[in-house]
Amino acid sequence: MPYIPHSAQDTQAMLATIGVKTIDELFREIPENLRVAPGALDLPPALDEHRLFAHLAEISKKNINLQDVTCFLGAGIYDRYIPATVGAIIGRGEFLTAYTPYQPELSQGYLQTIYEFQTMICELYGMEIANASMYDGSTSMAEAAILAHGLNGRQKIVVSDAVHPHYRQVLDTYCWSMTLDVDTIASMDGRTTDLSKVDGEAACLIVQYPNFFGGIEDLAAARKAADAAGAMLIVVSDPVACALLKPPGAFGADIVVGEGQSIGVAMGFGGPHLGLFACRKEYLRQMPGRLCGETVDADGKRGFVLTLSTREQHIRREKA
Repeated sequence: MPYIPHSAQDTQAMLATIGVKTIDELFREIPENLRVAPGALDLPPALDEHRLFAHLAEISKKNINLQDVTCFLGAGIYDRYIPATVGAIIGRGEFLTAYTPYQPELSQGYLQTIYEFQTMICELYGMEIANASMYDGSTSMAEAAILAHGLNGRQKIVVSDAVHPHYRQVLDTYCWSMTLDVDTIASMDGRTTDLSKVDGEAACLIVQYPNFFGGIEDLAAARKAADAAGAMLIVVSDPVACALLKPPGAFGADIVVGEGQSIGVAMGFGGPHLGLFACRKEYLRQMPGRLCGETVDADGKRGFVLTLSTREQHIRREKA
């Protein structure tokens, strides 16, 4: 954003518009003993735009630029190549929005993009349905656990300690507010081997694939343990890894979630980014988030809609 200081005339015009005479009147609700007195801060003179830009550029040099070094930090945020086409498309006014479009069926290109995104996530994860994304990978995992609890009514969530620690912290927060118990499995040598805590009280078992330590979990064993306890299997998975590994759906996962940053989103100082959520078709009505579907119009032409959006209401933009 350009650095454009306000002139004294601009300031007076704005004050007059809101009905006050001085800047101090804006803060009259704050007791004087809590205010910083004028001149109390030892600040340097103001900088013009050119000098300010140069100053900030100099400060930024203290950071390690991942264009100049190779990064092995991982932990869910990855420095992946993003084609120039991505930036060009998502920056267009027809596409860039923080809101679901009013009368969404008028935005066929937008809905087709979402539909194709859902389709690709299903193909990568080997699942039947996927939604139009969640907040991030951690909240996707927590929502999956809540879905499992809602389906079978059990109070215990079993999660491997080889799952990303930040994801587990978010899970703890969700479960605390719903008075659910989180039982953590200790991994050994970077893999989850002791599945004895997956019992008849467990709503679900959560493992990561590949896990936080880079290990490839035995999803067949996890599926077997979940089946024996009548619990659901939730897998947190990197979509890029699924291009090489056998997808979680092939092992019988009930829900697969993940972080979508690695498939075309800049690192952005660690997020938040893009949550992925895919599951079996039988959980369609319980799945959180929006879902884009394919249909035909009155003339038999292919079209796209926001489907099963019972919680939504769409009105004309001019009447919003």
